[in-house]
Amino acid sequence: MALLFQNFGSDEEPSQEITTAEFLDAVGEGNIESVLILTRSLEARGRYEGSTLPAGQHDFVAKYPEGYEGQLAEILDERGVEYDTDHEPPGPWSVLVGMLPWLLLIGFMIFIFMQMQRSGNRIMQFGKTRAKMVKKDNPDVTFEDVAGLEEAIEELGEIRDFLADADKFRAMGAKIPKGVLLFGPPGTGKTLLAKAVAGEAGRPFFSISGSDFVEMFVGVGASRVRDLFEQAKQNSPAIIFIDEIDAVGRHRGAGLGGGHDEREQTLNQLLVELDGFETNTGVIVIAATNRPDILDPALLRPGRFDRQIVIDSPDIRGRAAILKVHARGKPLKSEIDLEVLARRTPGFTGADLANLINEAALLAARRSKEEVGMEELEEAIDRVIAGPERKARVMSEDEKRLIAFHESGHALVGWALPMADPVHKVTIVARGRSLGHTLALPTRDKYLVKRSELLDQLAMLLGGRSAEEIIYADPTTGSTNDIEKATAIARRMVMEYGMSDELGPMQYGKPGGEVFLGRDYTRQPDYSDQLAADIDSEVRKLIRVAHSEAQQILEAHRPALDRMVEALLEQETLDAGEIEKVLYDVPKWQATQTQEVRLLQPPTVNGGDPGRERVAAATRGDKPLPS
Repeated sequence: MALLFQNFGSDEEPSQEITTAEFLDAVGEGNIESVLILTRSLEARGRYEGSTLPAGQHDFVAKYPEGYEGQLAEILDERGVEYDTDHEPPGPWSVLVGMLPWLLLIGFMIFIFMQMQRSGNRIMQFGKTRAKMVKKDNPDVTFEDVAGLEEAIEELGEIRDFLADADKFRAMGAKIPKGVLLFGPPGTGKTLLAKAVAGEAGRPFFSISGSDFVEMFVGVGASRVRDLFEQAKQNSPAIIFIDEIDAVGRHRGAGLGGGHDEREQTLNQLLVELDGFETNTGVIVIAATNRPDILDPALLRPGRFDRQIVIDSPDIRGRAAILKVHARGKPLKSEIDLEVLARRTPGFTGADLANLINEAALLAARRSKEEVGMEELEEAIDRVIAGPERKARVMSEDEKRLIAFHESGHALVGWALPMADPVHKVTIVARGRSLGHTLALPTRDKYLVKRSELLDQLAMLLGGRSAEEIIYADPTTGSTNDIEKATAIARRMVMEYGMSDELGPMQYGKPGGEVFLGRDYTRQPDYSDQLAADIDSEVRKLIRVAHSEAQQILEAHRPALDRMVEALLEQETLDAGEIEKVLYDVPKWQATQTQEVRLLQPPTVNGGDPGRERVAAATRGDKPLPS
């Protein structure tokens, strides 16, 4: 570039610049020997008579107006001055401007050529797997970091042992399972278990999501499956972990694409790789899903996923162990008993408990405390269940009193009913989307629920609405969620649990439908219109019984209801001990009898089953009396 500028800028400029008038005067006086007219730059360069400059150089230069070349030529002709008209040599910038289109064209062609090369490489890589291979000498997660899942750890421990010493199993003629399916609710630790297996095995671990297989281009998913298993075979013994396998393993034949659906092609290739004509020696597949019911049956048969491990919500011992794991490195006060905290968190998953401990630590740090106390843990439980406290919300005194009556109605009905879960806390502090809430926690983990317990749950859910009707005779929209939950429980009692005397122990509305089109959209009822009306009638009967019973309890114990409202307005939050002091004179409700009677008497229509008697009484129009 420097040479280019040097070559284009080598002409010597004239030593003198004169005006057009001076130039014309010199021409008229006959002092000009020759003139060079440059039309591009509108310049007239000339040599004086007797100039001593070398040939090709000029003594002066004069600028002239645009379009003046013709008149200037006539003047020079009249005076007999030798002249020549020429386009000046282009300057360096002019050359660059002229070459710019060609340079851009050449650059564009080079860019296109490079892109074609890169596209060729990408096309070749498009069918490659996106799995990440993990192989660490110092694992981040091991089985010691997984608590509350002893059965799953034992099952997956065999896979670790097989990868470490396969000869021990082969000597007994045993075959290690080719695949393990982990399924359960979200947050129970399925992915964490897979990470622990990767940390324990010390072998190549390929991790991929089910959605990474499927692309918009036909054949890419199947190609990625082949490439994944090929890499695993080259690094065998190895583990393949497919998270959210339902993204690729859904039931075939249900989509709009039929047999040509790209997802089905990917699934077919996955089935072949798992247990096809060629065996995958040393390759073990672990998959996780929240929806095992929509997986293709061919994927679940023995030989592909031999073991199916349920990862459910932990029990009280599991929750205590999980809390201990997540409490590591966090300064808890010495008086905190994690066993007690585990009893207060029934139904919490591992992710919920981890979030609970973290929220408590954040609260303690926010309050500039050096240790996490029970106060922070209790508030963290409320944050996990109901959301963060909304302190900025301002409510009038009338609204606060109405909310206090609503929550007191829940608490009083739950306190009076013997089969309802004990009331642990009542608050009128707004959290999340609720303006207040009543927290009822079971005393133990439950795996079966009696009919009488469901009836008590219905009555407790409608206790808030009943209190509004008794006190204000004008219910509000605050019971929307309670009514939604009560209706769902009553409908399941009739349609799924067979707890209706009129309809009998039958299930109606079997879950089904096309898994691709949406089950609610394609579900067809398996009962007649008349039976649907009977189902609605039974659901209304259950709701009516619960509503009537809640109203009777509140009317029978109106003084206790007023005491609880005043206590809530004063303190805003009442715990179990404070609730007991307020409701000290409220006995258990007679209509539900006692828990011992329910457990001892068989559930016959007229044999003393309290749940059936309550519904039958509501049908006859009878009203159960308080004690």
